[in-house]
Amino acid sequence: TTHPNWDMGAKITLDSATMMNKGLEVIEAHYLFGASYDDIDIVIHPQSIVHSMVETQDTSCIAQLGWADMRLPIVYSVSWPHRLKMPYKPLDLAELGSLTFKAPDREKYPCIQLAYDAGKMGGTMTAVLNAANEAANEMFREDVGLGFLDIPKLIEGAMEAHKEDFKDKDVTLDDILSCDAWAREYVAENTKNVVKAPIPL
Repeated sequence: TTHPNWDMGAKITLDSATMMNKGLEVIEAHYLFGASYDDIDIVIHPQSIVHSMVETQDTSCIAQLGWADMRLPIVYSVSWPHRLKMPYKPLDLAELGSLTFKAPDREKYPCIQLAYDAGKMGGTMTAVLNAANEAANEMFREDVGLGFLDIPKLIEGAMEAHKEDFKDKDVTLDDILSCDAWAREYVAENTKNVVKAPIPL
């Protein structure tokens, strides 16, 4: 299947289904803008028109709106700090008619909480989260018998197992690469166990 509004490829489409894409964006926002995890919220917006929103200290919000088209952020990223005139269809709010928003169901989408938890721990845990997700995502797409709900369970298992070797001070690139490789091996090995004996819900 495909995302209803974006054409992003199989991996990110599956990340959208598990909502891990939003969890990873929370971690990105924390590092890019220095915002506390408690100040970063995920909002489900079916129309995919509002791409980001910042609340200022007077409680007013500044939002970035545009059609669901990755060309726009790509152009902006390479032309910053300038704005280039592009031959794209202008955004027509009257044509859209309405914009809707709702909070995500964290029980239905456990990957959201896993990302927040990993982000708040920091250190090597975010590397384990990312690698375990990439590995579980790939195994699911390879159709080896892994269930959709097994994806967050495998990620959570990797994070829990990593707590014994977790490092949050003086983390080096070698530490990150080692944790990445370990998490992928963890998922590969435990996927075999899941396929043989499905994880109970």
